[in-house]
Amino acid sequence: MSPRYTLKVATDFAAAHTLRDYPGACSRMHGHNWKLEVEVCATALDEVGMGLDFKVIKNTARELAGRLDHYYLNDIPPFDKINPTAENIASYFYKELSNTLNTSVLKVSAVTLWETERACVRYTEE
Repeated sequence: MSPRYTLKVATDFAAAHTLRDYPGACSRMHGHNWKLEVEVCATALDEVGMGLDFKVIKNTARELAGRLDHYYLNDIPPFDKINPTAENIASYFYKELSNTLNTSVLKVSAVTLWETERACVRYTEE
């Protein structure tokens, strides 16, 4: 059996959104203090003994979250076209982080996006 290491970091950002065609209060503009958790799987370690430095994952996640921080998501691509639901935002983070972090031995395995302290979505393509 080959080794598998799962590294996990968390960051946060604040952003507002409006859910289009939603039959309730969330159809009005409102905001959240979102918490983003990123899981990266490594199948090998580098010469230092790390799958990937936590700093690299954290900085990449923070940079991407910074593009949304303190913005109205409905104005930002791709959410100007697709509904900025927690599910779609989690998928966005997964795909963007995968484009940056994935290698032959590293793969973003999951993204969990917390909308509140008690409600989250976990997105994966496994």
